[in-house]
Amino acid sequence: MNDEPTPRRATRRGVLAGGLSLLGAGCLGSSRGGNGGGGESDAQSLASHPVGTNLDAQPTLGPAPGEATATIVAFEDPSCPRCATFERQTVPKIRSELVAAGDATFVVRTIPVVYPWGEPAIHALEATFARDADAFWALAGHYFDEQDAFGPDNVLDRTESFLAAEAGVDAEDVVADAENEAYADAVEADRSASESADVSGTPTVFLFRDGAYRTRATGSVSFDFVTGALDL
Repeated sequence: MNDEPTPRRATRRGVLAGGLSLLGAGCLGSSRGGNGGGGESDAQSLASHPVGTNLDAQPTLGPAPGEATATIVAFEDPSCPRCATFERQTVPKIRSELVAAGDATFVVRTIPVVYPWGEPAIHALEATFARDADAFWALAGHYFDEQDAFGPDNVLDRTESFLAAEAGVDAEDVVADAENEAYADAVEADRSASESADVSGTPTVFLFRDGAYRTRATGSVSFDFVTGALDL
């Protein structure tokens, strides 16, 4: 893709105490806006909103969160078909028209809520991100592009094959870390943020302008919705 924005790499991920589980079917819902849910009426700024917790440690395209006019935080599951549609139809425009121009920051937080293979995939994504941000974005794109090829019995084998062929990371070590859940703290950080923000389906997108919360949408999130809500 032309004008591909430069990804930022964080140097640490948040550490949470205890194990949390996200309940819900995921990949559900339709676009909705407003100030309801997730304590948003009491947390209108990016700094105080639940999705802003540990935001600097998340996979990010564009300026640091809060530095651009707009910040877009998307909760996604690599196994979610609606997330794949969002990634095909909306995210490329966000990248090329908003992020590349420096008008917006795009942040991804991953949560396993749809098919069983999503959870080991997310552990592999966290292990990959800890090593190389470009490899993270490549692997995430591979999951969305090839969703029908993945299942709980083959996801890590196919992940290793892809990383070995396409990314500059040690694929064997990534898979070993995913199997051992070496980055469980990072996975739990995103789960906790999603629960605190009352995320019940994927993709769920939170939109902020000038550090202030604007609205959220779940399900079929169009580029026109994003730009309209952000006045971009």
